[in-house]
Amino acid sequence: MAEVKSIFIYPIKSCKGISVSQAALSPTGFVWDRHWVIVNSKGRGCTQRVEPKLALIQVELPTEAFSLGWVPTKSSYMVVRAPEMAELKVSLTKPSLSSDGVSVWEWSGSALDEGDEAAKWFTEFLGKPSRLVRFNEESETRPVDAKYATGYNVKFTDAFQFLLISQASLDAINEQLKEPVSINRFRPNIFVDGCEPFAEDLWKQIKINETYFQGVMLCPRCKVPTINQEDATQGSEPTETMMKFRSAKALEVNTSTSQYKGRVYLGQMLVWENTDNGSNKVINVGDAVHVEKVLPSYADVAV
Repeated sequence: MAEVKSIFIYPIKSCKGISVSQAALSPTGFVWDRHWVIVNSKGRGCTQRVEPKLALIQVELPTEAFSLGWVPTKSSYMVVRAPEMAELKVSLTKPSLSSDGVSVWEWSGSALDEGDEAAKWFTEFLGKPSRLVRFNEESETRPVDAKYATGYNVKFTDAFQFLLISQASLDAINEQLKEPVSINRFRPNIFVDGCEPFAEDLWKQIKINETYFQGVMLCPRCKVPTINQEDATQGSEPTETMMKFRSAKALEVNTSTSQYKGRVYLGQMLVWENTDNGSNKVINVGDAVHVEKVLPSYADVAV
C-alpha cells in the first residue's frame, strides 16, 4: 500500500513550495496553494516558463496557517525572500485594493492587489513592472476544463486542484538521467511512496484519510522541469531524456498514437470529490493511499 511521503503547497504561483506535514483541503485545492500570482504590466500571470528567476523566491507562512480552520489576524504575514533582496512581509488579511484584467491561461478576472510595496519588491527582483495579486474568492471563480471534469474550481493553478507523483516514478526517471534531480523540478502537491513506477498514471479514484480524489488526466510536462530550482539555470534534461525513456519503456504508453506522440507526461492531476462543503478535511504525511479504482489500460487515460 502506498502512503503520502510529502505534501507541498505553493502559495505564490511558480515560486518555491513549502513542505508541510499536514494540509487542509478547500474546494479549490489545498488551502493557500497558488493563492497568489505575480502579474506583469498587462496583468498576465508570470511563471518560470518565461521567468526562471521565480524559482529563487522563497515563501514562508505561519506554521499554524496549515491547520484546519485557522483564520489570519492583523499580525499574520507571508514572508517573501530572494537573493540580494530585503525581506518582504505581506499581510494575510484581505487587502483593500483590486486589479482588473488579471489573466492566467484561459481565465481572466479581477484579483486583490497586495499594494505598491510588494509591487516594488517584485519589480526590482524581476527587472520589469510586476505586481503581486491574490485570488478573490468572494467575487471570482475559475472552473477547471469541462472536457475533463465538471463542477470543480481552482485558483491560480495551471489546470486542476492537485498533482500527485510517486517516488518510484521519480526514481525511474533519475535512472535515465546523467544527474539525478529532486522532486521539486516537477512541483507536485502530493508525493507518495510504496507503488510501482508510473502506477499513479492509471489511478482513477483514490482515498486518503477518508477523503476521495478523482484522477482527471496525466500531467503534460513543459520546460519547467529543465530549470534547476536551486539556482534558476536551465538545461535540456530531464525533459528530453524523459521523452525518450517514456516513449520506449514506460508501461504501456504507445507514443506512436496521436494521443501521446511528441509529449511527455509525469504525474496524475486530481480533483477532490468534495461531498460536505470542505468541513474537517485534511491529509497528513504518512496517511495511507487507498487506490479504489484503477483504469485497465492507457487507452482509458486522459491526456
